[in-house]
Amino acid sequence: MKTFADQVVEFNRNLHYSGKLSEDFQVLNPYLGNPETMEVMQKFYHKYYNDSNQRKFLIGINPSRHGAGVTGVPFTDTKRLEAVCGIKMKSAYTHEISSVFMYDMIEQYGGAEEFYKDIYINSPFPLAIVRKSKGNWINANYYDDKELFNDVKDFMIDSLKKHISLNLDTSEVFILGKKNAVFISKLNEEAHLFDKMTVLEHPRYIQQYKSKEKDVYIDKYILALKNK
Repeated sequence: MKTFADQVVEFNRNLHYSGKLSEDFQVLNPYLGNPETMEVMQKFYHKYYNDSNQRKFLIGINPSRHGAGVTGVPFTDTKRLEAVCGIKMKSAYTHEISSVFMYDMIEQYGGAEEFYKDIYINSPFPLAIVRKSKGNWINANYYDDKELFNDVKDFMIDSLKKHISLNLDTSEVFILGKKNAVFISKLNEEAHLFDKMTVLEHPRYIQQYKSKEKDVYIDKYILALKNK
């Protein structure tokens, strides 16, 4: 019997995007670029998900190059991976603002062990996307471009189905970011994945524009996730 952790590790090991993509975009697979990413990702899931419990699903957009794009763990930079989760990454050091909010919220929730016992976080497009801008490659979201969304749509539906098969509660899904929710709704209309969608402000938006009201948003997250 495979545990939740075993299944997530297997999913990440087999991650590969071979679909169409315009030349302005690239997909980055964090597990191919750095062998330590695979190592720390496995340690994380075996630490917090080594069971077969059902969990609630919290959906991001797609990994950033400095968060999950380095650690392989959603909304977790190397700083919090070490300080909170006790897993040190020797080959990289990252600080990612979404991770700051997420781990402040996790602390208020009851700590990492309590949070990850209840919640699984991932993205409909579970690999990092970059786009060419003035000769440089910068972070991109799967919904930034209509053609990009159409190119990756089927892959996202397939990924969401694989996440759900880990033993996730589909009666209510929690979506980070209002724009993200618009596109997840389109996927849901087509594939009938979730009964109810609850939208929460994205951690990056809160940290950048609403930092003075951060505690209000932390409370909002916890009330939604604990269904109180």
